Amino acid sequence: MEKKLRAGVLGATGMVGQRFITLLENHPWFQVTVVAASPRSAGKTYEEAVGGRWKMDTSMPNRVKNLVVMNVNEVEKVSAEVDMVFSAVDMSKDEIRAIEEAYAKAEVPVVSNNSAHRWTKDVPMVVPEINPEHFEVIPFQKKRLGTKRGFIAVKPNCSIQSYAPVLTAWKEFEPYEVVATTYQAISGAGKTFKDWPEMVENIIPYIGGEEEKSEQEPLRLWGKIEDGEIVKAAEPVITCQCIRVPVLNGHTAAVFVKFRKKPDRKQLIEKMVSFKGLPQELELPSAPKQFIQYLEEDNRPQVRADVDFEKGMGISVGRLREDTVYDYKFVGLSHNTLRGAAGGAVLCAELLVAQGYMKAKE
Repeated sequence: MEKKLRAGVLGATGMVGQRFITLLENHPWFQVTVVAASPRSAGKTYEEAVGGRWKMDTSMPNRVKNLVVMNVNEVEKVSAEVDMVFSAVDMSKDEIRAIEEAYAKAEVPVVSNNSAHRWTKDVPMVVPEINPEHFEVIPFQKKRLGTKRGFIAVKPNCSIQSYAPVLTAWKEFEPYEVVATTYQAISGAGKTFKDWPEMVENIIPYIGGEEEKSEQEPLRLWGKIEDGEIVKAAEPVITCQCIRVPVLNGHTAAVFVKFRKKPDRKQLIEKMVSFKGLPQELELPSAPKQFIQYLEEDNRPQVRADVDFEKGMGISVGRLREDTVYDYKFVGLSHNTLRGAAGGAVLCAELLVAQGYMKAKE
């Protein structure tokens, strides 16, 4: 790429915003030129605004420490300084919908980690290896918004990354009924053990709104564009339980599947490990070379051993076996703040650039 795109991070002081900052350090296609947050952080340097709340394992990049935080609500001012923005704002859903649309109408493409626009019918919600064709809805969205270059694209919930790619790899065998239980890390709530000590040695069997997302969002990934809108698929029917567990990073899922065309175990493993998509074909900067790995050991995948597979952008699967009630069952693992959050959004942005949907302002 001749010229890096100037990227803004909205909600830059929060945990996902911090992850965006670390992932975009030395990125070959994007350079963070703006960090924006709430009015209480505006006017401070990024280092001052974050203070003692830096939650990443790596140090804060020197290049952003002295960037002055802009007020995320000053849309025109921020928009003048960027070619596109990554959104990780912490607001109500109505406020998020409004501010992301305001940036899009200011002719700034928005790649969002938030859930607010995941069911807006002309907003693509994409896992780049699964449904890149959904970006084709963007021209319809631009027409509705009255924009030339501004639009919104989102990535799905972190909880589905450990099993939706696997079910996609098995599509030809027609999975039609799925039971999944997800065991979700505390970073999915933007927390560490330091600021959530009650999670140490504890399990909470409820995460607000998570079960509906885990059941419905995969169906939107597998949906089709009809009359300028994304219409979700009808199958497979998914029922899910979501449990918060004392793990910092890494969402694990225990999954049971029924198929119309029953495959054998060897076929299922072969389809998983050979599954790839446009990010692999285009060799995008954040794309894992191996999207899904299969581990034969009985005690894998494990968070400690496997969550950082392919720099946290790959999926690890194990314990695939026949079931007495369902056809097969397996355990999947994904990194919730990398593949499931900021990393997934950066990969979406890379594909949008590669396909010509985003470029530097003229």
